[in-house]
Order: sequence, then structure tokens, then C-alpha cells
Amino acid sequence: MCTGSSGSTYKGTLVQKIFPGQFFMAGRQGRRDKGEVKPPLKLIRNTESIESKAFLLEHSRAGVVSLPLSENDDDDDLKLNPNYHNVEFLITTGPGPCPQLDSKNIVFGTVLEGLDIVTTIAAIPTYKPSENIRQYNDFAELIGDGRAKTARAIWNKPLKTVYISDCGELKVAKPTLSPSLP
Repeated sequence: MCTGSSGSTYKGTLVQKIFPGQFFMAGRQGRRDKGEVKPPLKLIRNTESIESKAFLLEHSRAGVVSLPLSENDDDDDLKLNPNYHNVEFLITTGPGPCPQLDSKNIVFGTVLEGLDIVTTIAAIPTYKPSENIRQYNDFAELIGDGRAKTARAIWNKPLKTVYISDCGELKVAKPTLSPSLP
């Protein structure tokens, strides 16, 4: 996905959500014209059973890259869709660990260079509903009002457009961090 050799790429996709002090998410599956990712045609869907060894690495610091699993998605349409593929990723932004992500997302990498860019993205203001709107939304969801899910879809969206302008494989001569995963 990063190099484009699979027939699909993250280039031009949007950062969909930013959770300040925690992480941001990008690469959501969907329509290219909406800044989403069209997964490779031959990508095999993850099964619902994930081996426990996939969760050995933790979200211990800023710059950890992981794969959110579809079964943890808030959107039931995605969670239950047999054509949904896990192409979305998240990057922790710090300042500290994100233990709430452990055992729910599979860590597969770490940022070796460019943590300043991650920090810049994390600082972008996002849409935050007032407490009254949150309570109203919780009540609407409780009574089964479908508009609650639609309203929540815009929460934590960046107020500025943030997209991946280019991607690929970076050869780092002298990484500032250890090349081992966290």
C-alpha cells in the first residue's frame, strides 16, 4: 500500500480522525474521490479470530503504527461487511502510551524519522461537540435513533484537510530511534 506495488496506495488519502494526545487515523476503506482507500483486489480479509501473539507489541510511546481491526469499528456496516478489508492505520501521537489501544490493534511499525510531522498533525484542531450534544447523542443512540451514528461520524475530524501527499518506502541511513519495534 505504501509503495503502490499492490495496485493501491495511501497517496492522496485523508487523515480522518485526530484524537489529541493519543493518535490519528488514516487510510479508511472507501471511495477514492472522497479521500479514502480502495484496497488491492487480491487482499484477503482478516478473519475474526486473531492469534494472541499479534498483540505482543504495545502502543508504548508516540510514533507507534498499528492496524485497527474491523471488529473494533464503531460502524456496524463496516464491521459486518464481508468486503471490508483492514487498510486503515493509526499512529500514536503521544505524549505518552495509549494502553486503551493494546489488544485491539496490531502494532506493525514505528516512526523512525518525521515524528515532528506526527506532532504537527496531532496539533490540528478537531470538531468537538459540546457536552449537551454528547448527552443528546447518547440518548438518541439508546432509543435507536440512526442519526446518532451519523452525528458521531464527524466528531474528532480535523478542521483542516490533512492528506497523505506522498508515500513509499524510506531508506533511513541513520535512524534517530532504534529500528526495533516498541
